[in-house]
Amino acid sequence: MTRQDFLQMLLLSALWGVSFLLIRLAGEAFPPLWVALLRSVFGVLVLGLALRLGGHVLPPLRLWRPLLLVALLNNVVPWTFFAWGEQTVSSNIAAVLNATTPLFSLLIGLGLRDTHLGTRLLLGVLLGFGGVGLTVLGGVHGGHATLFGVLVIAAASLSYAAATAIAKRTLGGLNPIGLATSQLGLSALMLFPLALLGAPPTQVGLTAWAAVLVLGVFGSGLAYLLYYGLLARISATQVVAVTYVLPVWGLFWAAVAGERPSVVSGVGVVVVLAGLLLMNAPSRRPRPASA
Repeated sequence: MTRQDFLQMLLLSALWGVSFLLIRLAGEAFPPLWVALLRSVFGVLVLGLALRLGGHVLPPLRLWRPLLLVALLNNVVPWTFFAWGEQTVSSNIAAVLNATTPLFSLLIGLGLRDTHLGTRLLLGVLLGFGGVGLTVLGGVHGGHATLFGVLVIAAASLSYAAATAIAKRTLGGLNPIGLATSQLGLSALMLFPLALLGAPPTQVGLTAWAAVLVLGVFGSGLAYLLYYGLLARISATQVVAVTYVLPVWGLFWAAVAGERPSVVSGVGVVVVLAGLLLMNAPSRRPRPASA
């Protein structure tokens, strides 16, 4: 990994980490469906420009069913649910709850028999969910979260995991920029009529507009470009390491905005990170027997 790759990974983790705070700020004026819609629109504008300038291609029309399903589960549902859940859950706890996505992915892989559950993975999952439980417990008792909001955000993380499993089985081998562009475009098309039928935005100020603009342009569009650019140069295992520091970035940006997590929640973050590291630690190969 070069120094440039490392700096881009750091930038990517910071962009994704600040997204939870931006969702909360945007949600103070925009209803959840509008937050997801504007995020999709601003994001697809960035990706559409990259698609045109980079000579990338969109997926074939024959794949419209899995594309629609992945856009629903990877964009429409989680982006709406995060904005909905963060109405009663602080952004730092939302960042930690997002770390359940790889845990749910592992459980889905076990259900589809794509993954073998060994001792290391089992301990990692138990540590991960235990850390999330500690974080939620500290948040609920500290008045930074409600149980309903936690369940909504957990459902969003589960939706991310389900979308990943479906994409692996149905959308492999496609141009990544074209795939991301189509996902955000389909997401915007699905969200547009729902947003119009729902509650309209009220008293939208400069802060809310800035939050949703940065969320879409940088947290979605630019983040996708950084992510797939890194995947083209370094291994997927190295890129996945970005997810380890998202809870830390979430706590950092929340602290900048004045959110103060409890000690129990802080301990929970450490436990979550330990679980994720254990799950993704390389397996030890048996040493060859000597002649």
